Amino acid sequence: MVNSEYFKDLNKAQKEAVKSLDGPLLIVAGAGSGKTKVLTSRIANIIREKKAFPNQILAVTFTNKAAKEMQIRVSKILGSAATSLSWLGTFHSICAKLLRKHASAVNLNSNFTIVDTDDQIRLIKNICKAENIDIKQLAPRYVLAIIDRWKNKGFYPNEVVINNRDLYEKNILPLYKIYQQKLIDLNSCDFGDLILHTVKILEKNIEIREIYSKNFKYILVDEYQDTNFIQSKWLNLLSEKNKNICCVGDDDQSIYSWRGAEIKNFLEFDQVYENTKVIRLEENYRSSQNILSIASGLISNNQNRVGKNLKATLEEGELVKLNCFKNGKDEAIGVSDEIEKIKKKYSLNNIAILVRAIFQTREFEERFLKIGMPYRILGGTKFYERAEIKDCIAYLRIIYQEKDDLAFERIVNNPKRSIGDNTLKLIHEYGKKNSLCLENASRNMITENLIKPKTKIGLKLFLDLLVKWRKDLNIQKVTHVKLLQTVLDESGYSAMLKNKKDFDNENRLENIKELLSAMKEFDTLESFLEHVSLATSIDQDWEGQKINMMTMHAAKGLEFDVVFLPGWEEGLFPHQKSIEEKGQNGLEEERRLAYVGITRAKKLAVISFSMNRFYQGDWIDSMASRFVDELPNKYLEKNSFFDENTNNDEDFDFNQDFEIEEGTRSPGWTRYQKRIK
Repeated sequence: MVNSEYFKDLNKAQKEAVKSLDGPLLIVAGAGSGKTKVLTSRIANIIREKKAFPNQILAVTFTNKAAKEMQIRVSKILGSAATSLSWLGTFHSICAKLLRKHASAVNLNSNFTIVDTDDQIRLIKNICKAENIDIKQLAPRYVLAIIDRWKNKGFYPNEVVINNRDLYEKNILPLYKIYQQKLIDLNSCDFGDLILHTVKILEKNIEIREIYSKNFKYILVDEYQDTNFIQSKWLNLLSEKNKNICCVGDDDQSIYSWRGAEIKNFLEFDQVYENTKVIRLEENYRSSQNILSIASGLISNNQNRVGKNLKATLEEGELVKLNCFKNGKDEAIGVSDEIEKIKKKYSLNNIAILVRAIFQTREFEERFLKIGMPYRILGGTKFYERAEIKDCIAYLRIIYQEKDDLAFERIVNNPKRSIGDNTLKLIHEYGKKNSLCLENASRNMITENLIKPKTKIGLKLFLDLLVKWRKDLNIQKVTHVKLLQTVLDESGYSAMLKNKKDFDNENRLENIKELLSAMKEFDTLESFLEHVSLATSIDQDWEGQKINMMTMHAAKGLEFDVVFLPGWEEGLFPHQKSIEEKGQNGLEEERRLAYVGITRAKKLAVISFSMNRFYQGDWIDSMASRFVDELPNKYLEKNSFFDENTNNDEDFDFNQDFEIEEGTRSPGWTRYQKRIK
């Protein structure tokens, strides 16, 4: 029995979306407008009106979490009938189900295995080894990313057309051919294959396509703005017969083009499906009106959008705060001081700091560690725990202290110097037997000719570099910042990151640049290493609540009472690379990212930028993001830096000590003083 109460709490637009059952429907669902409620109510209405049986409804989501939430909500309305919704799930889970029924059409058995990322990497490594390809120059993850991109475009290996001037793609295509054949030989497929194979089956087998196209009387799709080409094609084939396809999404939240998402699927929906009805859900149940007005004013500068006007169901709320700071350190202090003021009103769990790039968390982490404010990094790792940062620190530690065996062990073969686990084991045994640290044990073993010739070359080069770097530090009096730059160059570590084709390397390089900035704040290598040790040893497993830190990309789908959005500066946000690579489309996606960031806030949003940033060991002048100029002034509260009567340059010293800066004597500062006494 269907519970008819689901209609009761729907607004006018939501009711229209639920009742409009026949023909193609595009629901433009603004942030916080109740799209999941609409989708579940629509499923209930289809069954209540006897338009279809539950197993004739295809409901597709992007994540297992979203699918589970939809299943729970539908169950509350439908009761036992919900168990018959056998085609509710993610793109991948539904395609896997279809593929098992028709596996033979793509030369697979129905009991095929789905390989995970680790298996994929292992397979690519084996192929590269067999083809004499250096994985140090062409990372398996990068190879798989390119293959996945081709699959998202709907290409089998023999269908790929590449630009011969693109050396990487030219080299990867033969690997794709071998990789795909290996998967077939292993009776396996990867996640990309689940959709690609299914689409190819539907395209080539008219009878199979007609069976499913006829069976699926209604198709519902969540987060349609995030679909790629092959997902959109799959939906198009399955809706061929009945045309009752309903797609829900928000073009203003399309931020995953780097993952293959194509916003044109959303913008051109009415061109693909004739007689499309468009319904806009514009009542927002999450944020205050001032927050929505700021977000709407900003996103209105985009040209490629369907368009909507969000209205809050809540009160007008506080003005959005726009703060300008002298530098990044002041920004971190300003944010922590603001949190101290509001934490009695809002729980820390409901406060978030959203950054454009993950390296930006460093200054906030430093500040929070200093004053004892608990935090967590969502969708990432704490700054000093990131692998590339730990590598850099290990290099500095072994230079400073030759007996640091842990540091030696970490970087002796990083980058690769032909020093494997067996060699390290021998060095350990020799050192233990002769009461020597690993470095001195290595030197003795080279002298005694106990190391294999190939390994000996790499090991000796490394040991000689250690001598040279210590001389640079202790005799040449090179600064610790310059020392790390030298180490990164002469060790080959920088070249490894720059030359290795890997999508994560850009973030790693940015993190290292941020580390160089952090080091500048300390007079000596000793004081910096001590700081790192204390920062990483501080007990961060505080009980109770924690502030959330993450990138804006990671924040999509989440909501918080209070959101801080720091670092709104040209080049950083919008990100220079995005504009350089994608031009106007890149700029518009960056603006959509800003829109997503702002609309995560329910009650208070705080945007900030700095006039100066410490970057790669040098001060650089910053310019406020063009997005700042696009924020409607009437909904903003600006800090004193915007007061023309205030002389902001008075008593300004870049090198002033952190502990005595203005604004540090907050409750958090007092807490910190108590901890160190």
